[in-house]
Amino acid sequence: MNKFNRMTDGATRHFAWHAAWLPQVFKPAHLQQLTALSHKSLMWLVMLLAAFVAGCGGGGGSTPDTTAPTVISTSPANAASGVAASANITATFSEAMDSLTINATTFTLKKGGILVPGVVTYAGTTATFNPTSNLAASTTYTATVTTGVKDLASNSLAVIKTWSFNTAADATPPTVSSTVPVDGATAVALNANVTATFSKAMDPLTITTTTFTLAQGATSITGVVTSPSTTTATFNPAANLAASTTYTATITTGVKDLAGNAMLATKTWSFTTGTAAVAGVAPVDLGTAGNYAILAKTGVSTIPTSVVTGNVGVSPAARVFLTGWSQTAASDGQDVYATSAQVFAPGKLYAADNAVPTPANLTTAVLNMEAAYTDAAGRPAGVGPKLNLGGGTVAGQTLTAGIYTWGSNVNITTDLTLNGSATDVWIFQIAGTLDMAANKNVILSGGALPQNIFWQVTDVVTMGAGTHFEGIILGKTLITFGNLASINGRLLAQTAVTLDATTVTQP
Repeated sequence: MNKFNRMTDGATRHFAWHAAWLPQVFKPAHLQQLTALSHKSLMWLVMLLAAFVAGCGGGGGSTPDTTAPTVISTSPANAASGVAASANITATFSEAMDSLTINATTFTLKKGGILVPGVVTYAGTTATFNPTSNLAASTTYTATVTTGVKDLASNSLAVIKTWSFNTAADATPPTVSSTVPVDGATAVALNANVTATFSKAMDPLTITTTTFTLAQGATSITGVVTSPSTTTATFNPAANLAASTTYTATITTGVKDLAGNAMLATKTWSFTTGTAAVAGVAPVDLGTAGNYAILAKTGVSTIPTSVVTGNVGVSPAARVFLTGWSQTAASDGQDVYATSAQVFAPGKLYAADNAVPTPANLTTAVLNMEAAYTDAAGRPAGVGPKLNLGGGTVAGQTLTAGIYTWGSNVNITTDLTLNGSATDVWIFQIAGTLDMAANKNVILSGGALPQNIFWQVTDVVTMGAGTHFEGIILGKTLITFGNLASINGRLLAQTAVTLDATTVTQP
């Protein structure tokens, strides 16, 4: 029997097997016609009926998941108020998600335009953002979950999810976190000022010669109390202190923060003078913060690539907040990270979540950075032409060494020259913002060195595109450098640093 005959015989048996239902499909007259079909026609019919029978059997495949996930609830809810400063932020999804897609890039929290450092975890159907430190009081925060998150079938979130909330009013009393001189210090210069740094922003109207005093034994010392920034206060004695003498500084519970909370306990500390006053302006001691070309608390970003000579550190933020850097594990076995020579040379990236001893080292460096800021802010204010020079507009001047003080924003609109020797020191105290126009330069002459130039800035620092800057920036908030800007110095920010193809060279 040839192949065709076997096929037709099989078809005949198949027809007989379906005899119960064939009459339902074909009329009797049609069935009679089937017997008269030629072998060729029958073969085509076999193929048709095989397809029909396969259809009767149904399919065993499952329908693929193409449904996009959504965020069905958040905590805090959108527009919530009175949220605790210690709260975590959560987002619950409509289905199980791919945990690898839920991270500090796809789930973020911002205060204004600044990223809040934190750790992102995922369990069940809920993602949690745990801020590294407590949130600020009476502040609006915005959380975002991007379409980078995906479900287990790789479907992206349907739309970006954003929601905002407000934290509760501040009820935490302030404390004195550091002092200059420190308690028990010796050999203090006879012309030194006394400075206290608070744990939070203070009401300057409550910081006076009544609440901040200096005494030698039972004798009060006459002086002037100022608040160079919202978190610092300085007692400037009217005359030099006596040599080899112990003094006691006191800050009472009469000082209050901006929310009206008073200190719970009086703060006192003592120090002993040396035998001489400091000649000229002493440089600001950076401590271990001087080990970094860039140091910030909440993040350091570069878009596009920047070139940095020196170390970059971020703390208490984690390594994920070092953005735009090509990170590779260091060869020394430590959990520190370096980048290619084209991006970053020579130096390493350090973050608070790296291995021991990096976290402790960074904590010390940040404290030293804050102390340096306090020291610079607490120096005696500039006098004469060094006080509020140009009303805040610096244009075309050549400045000799000394302390320059502004109670306002400062704008550098043309090239600025600093002329002095290799031992001369400049301290610029700026109560507002510092802005430098695009393509302008700070120029050093006479042997002046960038490591002896200190810019203490209370508000945001913004360097225009193509600028060149000299000195160490001690920023209370954000430091931003425009495209192709450069600096010989250091960027030490108490929030974040953002770079745009910037060249940073530490002195």
